[in-house]
Amino acid sequence: MARRSDIIGMDELERTFQRLGKVPQTVATKSARAGATIAHRAAKVNAPEDTGALKSGIILKRERRTKLGKAVYDVEMDPAMNDIFVKISKGGERSYYPASQEYGFLTVNGGYVPGYHFLRRAITEHTAEIERKIMDVTAQEVEKALRKG
Repeated sequence: MARRSDIIGMDELERTFQRLGKVPQTVATKSARAGATIAHRAAKVNAPEDTGALKSGIILKRERRTKLGKAVYDVEMDPAMNDIFVKISKGGERSYYPASQEYGFLTVNGGYVPGYHFLRRAITEHTAEIERKIMDVTAQEVEKALRKG
């Protein structure tokens, strides 16, 4: 589930980076990781507790860098745990347990169980805190980089 969040003041920050010239990649990496860590912790707290595997299966993974000065982290389910998460019914139908907990599912008798939306809420309920953390860490790291020369 990809969720995009626009950060207030991001355009100004990008202009500042362009004025500074080449900013070390570590600035973007540390800032993005600091913000993603908040969402990662919140996702673990929000996850349903029927099985402990669901909470332990939520990981923080860095995407490959495609642009210098850009870093993206994903809060996602651990692919190494797919053998635990994929459930196969008697009819041979496969279902992915984390997706059913996030989005909801139909029961055998035709009822609907709504999803917990634990991954979505990790972002939406903590957007301001994530943005503030990213900006704070960015400011600290840019200051540190400027002091080094």
